[in-house]
Amino acid sequence: MKLGGLKPAKGSVKTNYRRGRGQGSGGGGTATRGHKGAQSRSGHSYKRGFEGGQMPLQRRIPKFGFKNINRVDYHGVNLDAIQKLAETHKLNEITPEILLQHGIGSKTGFIKIMGRGELKSKVNIKAHAFTATAKKAIEDKGGSTTEVSRTLIVKKDK
Repeated sequence: MKLGGLKPAKGSVKTNYRRGRGQGSGGGGTATRGHKGAQSRSGHSYKRGFEGGQMPLQRRIPKFGFKNINRVDYHGVNLDAIQKLAETHKLNEITPEILLQHGIGSKTGFIKIMGRGELKSKVNIKAHAFTATAKKAIEDKGGSTTEVSRTLIVKKDK
């Protein structure tokens, strides 16, 4: 085997189709774009969703519903997650800031304590909202529930 005899595998190299390079190329004249019309011109582009003049899908489908601008989104935190956090970090008071530090809360939404799971220790909890079952479970164990004002915990870096 010699270096001069090396060549690529059969079928691995294709010659490019040279559009618009004269009549002998097979695609001369119109460069395979057809005659006249928008698609034959340079700089041609369609709007997103354009279907050739037919009524586009986004306009054919009926509209329904609305966006409530006064909606309040809560990030739910269950009692079992609070119990686990209190046990592992030996906490007796939990605030939205503490939940955020441990990756449980959300800095873009308010925190609501939910009633799933069991609370075994006395914990004082501050949050934006509580469900009735969560409030009852916390107070049954001797803990306290405090609703804090709805302000987000976004800290700006200087």
